[in-house]
Order: sequence, then C-alpha cells, then structure tokens
Amino acid sequence: MLSRKGLIPEDYLLTRLAENVLQPKFFKAKSGKARFVAKNGTCNVAHTNIREQGRFLQDVFTTLVDLKWLHTLIIFTMSFLCSWLLFGMIWWLIAFAHGDLDQSGDGFVPCVTDIHSFSSAFLFSIEVQVTIGFGGRMVTEECVSAIIVLIVQNIVGLLINAIMLGCIFMKTAQANRRAETLIFSKHAVISVRNNKLCFMIRIGDLRKSMIISATVRLQVVRRSTTTEGEVVPLDQIDIHMDNPVGTNGVFLVSPLIICHVIDKDSPLYELSAFELQHEDIEVIAVLEGVVETTGITTQARTSYVSEEILWGQRFVPTVSEEDGMYAVDYSKFGNTMKVPTPFCSAKKLDEVGGIARFKLNEGVTLRATVRRRRRSVVVRRSRNETE
Repeated sequence: MLSRKGLIPEDYLLTRLAENVLQPKFFKAKSGKARFVAKNGTCNVAHTNIREQGRFLQDVFTTLVDLKWLHTLIIFTMSFLCSWLLFGMIWWLIAFAHGDLDQSGDGFVPCVTDIHSFSSAFLFSIEVQVTIGFGGRMVTEECVSAIIVLIVQNIVGLLINAIMLGCIFMKTAQANRRAETLIFSKHAVISVRNNKLCFMIRIGDLRKSMIISATVRLQVVRRSTTTEGEVVPLDQIDIHMDNPVGTNGVFLVSPLIICHVIDKDSPLYELSAFELQHEDIEVIAVLEGVVETTGITTQARTSYVSEEILWGQRFVPTVSEEDGMYAVDYSKFGNTMKVPTPFCSAKKLDEVGGIARFKLNEGVTLRATVRRRRRSVVVRRSRNETE
C-alpha cells in the first residue's frame, strides 16, 4: 500500500516473482471488471441522487474533517477573515453612532479610542479577537454596547479557534495515516496446507509500534440470485479464517499468513482453478486494530479479484533467525513458489475421498511410470547384451 504513495518501491513492498507467475494455458485474462474495493483500500462506490443534503450540515465537524485539505484550509482562513470583517464593521458602526469619527475635543470620551475610519476599526477587531493588544486602541466605559460587543467577540473567537484547530488536529491524526504501514500481499494464493485446500494472504506491519487487538476479516463479494429470483449485485459473504493464533485476533509483530480452509461452508467450495479465473468474484480483506501510540482505531483494506488469486502457489518464508534474534526480509513479502496442488474444486476432492486420496492416486501413478521406465531400461540392456 505504501508503494502507491511513492514511499517504498513496488518491488520491495510486494512481490517480484508473483507478478510473472505462469498459470496453466487454459487460464485467460478476463476483461476489466469494476472492483468494489481498490487495492489501496478505497471503496469504489459513487453516491448519487442524494436529496437530503442538509443531513451533512447537522454534523458540521465530521463534514469539515472529511473535506479535502484545500477546502479545509480555505474554510479555516475565511472563518477568521469573515469574523474580523464582521466585528470590524460593528466597531465602525458603534464609533459612527457615537460620533467618534468626527469629535476630537478635549472633553469628548469615545467608545473606542483612536478609531477614525473603517481600517482602524478592522485593526481593532483583529487586536480584540487574537488578543494582541498593541496599546493604541482600547474600549472605554463610555458605551455599554462596546463592552457587550467586546465580550461577544471574545467568545466567538474562542469558538472559532476550538472548532478549526480541532478540525486540523483530527485531519492530521486520522487513523488512515497509520494504515499506510499496514501492508497486504499483492496476490492471494490457493494451495494445500495441512492436507486441506486453503485460500491464503499475507499481512504485515512496517512499524515497530504494535496494533493492539488486531483482527482480520475476509469477505467474498459476488453477484448472486436468491431462490425467489431476486438478483443481489453485491452479495457480501463472510468467510471463516484459520488464523495462526486460532481466532480472528492476530499478534502482528512479524508478517503473518491468514488462511481460510475451503470447506463445504466456504463460498469457494465449488470453484476449480479454471472456474475461478472465469468467475466474477472479489475477496475483501479488512485489518482492524487500535494504534498503540494514539489509541485511535485504524483500518486497512484491500481486495483480490480472480486474476489476483494464484492457484498452486504458496508464500515463501520471510522470517529467519540471525544473531539470536528474528529478522524479517520484506523483499520476499509477496514472493510465491509453485507447489503440487490439484486443479479441481474442494467439492470434487471431498467426493473422491479428500486430499489424502488424491496424493495416494498421484503416488500410484508415479510408481507405475517409474516401473515402466525400469522395464524399458532392462529390455534395452538385454537387447544390447544379445547383440
């Protein structure tokens, strides 16, 4: 995920071998299909024809935080400028109504000293709101209205400071910034693990600060039709995972392989290697947890379409023991290697007796071919001896 920002090279973060993996000849690339979740985790959904736009204004703070930085900075600047101009106009009107702009006698006491034009009223408004206080202008006790406006402007200035500074802080401390260092393998793999056909991905964390209570969820998004004939264009199906720690929680200190056993309850149960490449299916991976340093919940997402699921591959090890400590080689994070894997579906394997029966048949076939070769060699040697 970092590679999209240009922070880490593509070949370092993800895989070099997996990008050029040779699949069987009957695998053909499909035409591009819209993804539900992009590889960088953004949701590919456009919300249109929203009639009740006023609902966004009911939660102004969240709306400000969700805006782009340019729009936020423009609002930040305009909120102060508008408030200074507004109260500058009010101070000028107070001075104009009291006659401070024309009177200059020795016995005359103005509402605000040294206000002779709108420019001086605008400067006084800035001094009041940001509490600069140069000393040249000040409010006197002559006008009660001036004292009330002074109190109101201070309160309004504090509210603007609190809202805008809080908005800027929340934008800089957003949880998706921490998700930039939570990485996923570029490809998912399907291979045999512990005598079971499994779907696997690899996740990792580049920072030393941990993700507390990290959990991983996998969902399959596909087009489905109910028994009543209703078409569900984006049917989200949760799939069970066989994680290294036994539950959905993970201890993400080093890269982990998240495994899903393809059994009868799996949406991948009836898909063979050939059918998978022609199936409009997308597997979404979601990693959630609490940032150790800030206590903010973060979430990282990615997805794998059928072309990004490599059948008959497994991930190469990345952790090794060096000088009494474990070292992680992230250059191998997405690398895969070929392993013997049946190309039939998990359902077909269960019908023929499971993966153990498949290996047994494979071994019988292998021994038979070896025997034929030995017999041919013996026959050739006997013919040579007779000649």
